[in-house]
Amino acid sequence: QVQLTESGGGSVQAGGSLRLSCVDSENTYINHCMAWFRQAPGKGREGVAAIGTDARSTYADSVKGRFTVAKDNAKNTLYLQMNSLKPEDTGMYYCAGDATRSGGACHISLLDYYRMDYWDKGTLVTISS
Repeated sequence: QVQLTESGGGSVQAGGSLRLSCVDSENTYINHCMAWFRQAPGKGREGVAAIGTDARSTYADSVKGRFTVAKDNAKNTLYLQMNSLKPEDTGMYYCAGDATRSGGACHISLLDYYRMDYWDKGTLVTISS
């Protein structure tokens, strides 16, 4: 069973940066569609970024140009580099994987957190103004 361990959350001021990491203990995510989701206080869980097995990445409009998703297969790690952070980026961030989606099906606009095959416990990101 895939186990994901996330780190890198914290508190920064608006305009700052954070990098989230998500380690796959079973080294299985390499061949999976991986994504980051977030949930702001009082809101639903939304997709932030996704990266497919072909390393193509897609982003929610709200984070385009500011966030970058990447994976290091040698380290079994998925990353989310977040720059120019805004208070509205505050929330719990989760990494998740889908073992069956490939190609164009691994697009953040098509992914539903609750339909992913596995996910981590999340990490809190707080952006102050």
